[in-house]
Amino acid sequence: MRTLFFWGTVAGLLCGCAGPEDLPALEQDSALVEGYHLDTGDQLRVTVFNEQQLTGDYGVGANGTISMPLIGEVSVRGQTTGELEQTLVKQLSVEKKLLINPSVSVQVQAYRPFFILGEVRNPGQYPCAYETTVLTAVAMAGGFSYRARTDYVSITRRIGPQLVERRADRTSIIQPGDVIYVYERYF
Repeated sequence: MRTLFFWGTVAGLLCGCAGPEDLPALEQDSALVEGYHLDTGDQLRVTVFNEQQLTGDYGVGANGTISMPLIGEVSVRGQTTGELEQTLVKQLSVEKKLLINPSVSVQVQAYRPFFILGEVRNPGQYPCAYETTVLTAVAMAGGFSYRARTDYVSITRRIGPQLVERRADRTSIIQPGDVIYVYERYF
C-alpha cells in the first residue's frame, strides 16, 4: 500500500511539472494578418485635421478608453487604429454633430509593455518594439539564468476576450501585452 501511495505521489508531482512542450504551439500568422488591437497601456497620437483642441496624445486607460475634449470617453479596446479612426469620425460628425466631414488619423506612439518571468536575470516589464522576438526579450531581461531552459518558453496572450497560453521558440515574435515565462530545466 505504501508503494502505491509513493508512486501515486510521484506521478502527481510529475504531472504538475508540465513544461512548454505540453502546450499547443503559438500560431504567428493569424495575429499578424488581423492587425494590432489596442488595449490598456498603449499611447496614441490622434490628429483631427484643422482642430487643434482635439488633436493630441492619449493614453489608453485601465478601462480601455481614451478621454477626448468635447466627446468624452471613447472605448478603444480591441480596435485597430483604422477602426478607431472610423469610430472617432462617427462620434465627431454623426453622434455629437460637432464637425462636418472630419478627417481623423490615429497612430500608436508607444505600444504597451510585455512582461517576462521565470529563469531570466531581470524579470519584469519591458517596452515592446516592432517585431521583438523571444530571444530579444530575454536579452532585454539580462539573458537566461544558468538554470533556464533555452529551447522553448510559454507565452500568455489575449486573443479576443480570452487569455491563451502557447508554446513558443526563441524566434517567435511577441506582441505588446504578452507574458513570457522561461522555464527551469530539470537536468
